[in-house]
Amino acid sequence: MTKVLYTGSFDPITKGHMNIIEQASSLFDEVIVAVLQNSKKGAGFFTLEERVALLEKIYQTCENIKVITGSGAAVDIATLYECKAIIRGLRGLTDFDYEIGMAGINKDISNGQINTVCLFADNNYQNISSSMVKEVFSLDKPIAKYVDPIVEEAMYQKKLTFERKINDGS
Repeated sequence: MTKVLYTGSFDPITKGHMNIIEQASSLFDEVIVAVLQNSKKGAGFFTLEERVALLEKIYQTCENIKVITGSGAAVDIATLYECKAIIRGLRGLTDFDYEIGMAGINKDISNGQINTVCLFADNNYQNISSSMVKEVFSLDKPIAKYVDPIVEEAMYQKKLTFERKINDGS
């Protein structure tokens, strides 16, 4: 069985992320999606637990996609789950430059055991990022084109809950 690891903060998971996950699930026996907290991005829109719950709901009928949380080096998570490779999604040259360096480091620190497989999202998802989705959402613009309906609903519910707290003086 060939297992691969796909890591990210997924805050929120976008249709671009989903496209990469779905491509990987058609190529490999099992895709382990590790939801990580990105310390460079602060607390985030969704908590780690909320992000995991959203991914589990989206992929509840996909038997070869497993959602976990993790911390530390991706190669350590990959080794722990007996993955042969780390999946990375590429959007453009800046992603490529970064990922080629990380691929070499990951292979080195895993003693040659963990490879990196880069996949490209379909054209209509190439420019989508979680940061862009949050920015569009903060401007009260539609996000249905960029996220799954489950994620869209969760974002609106979270915003509504926040607005209620503010209006109640909490």
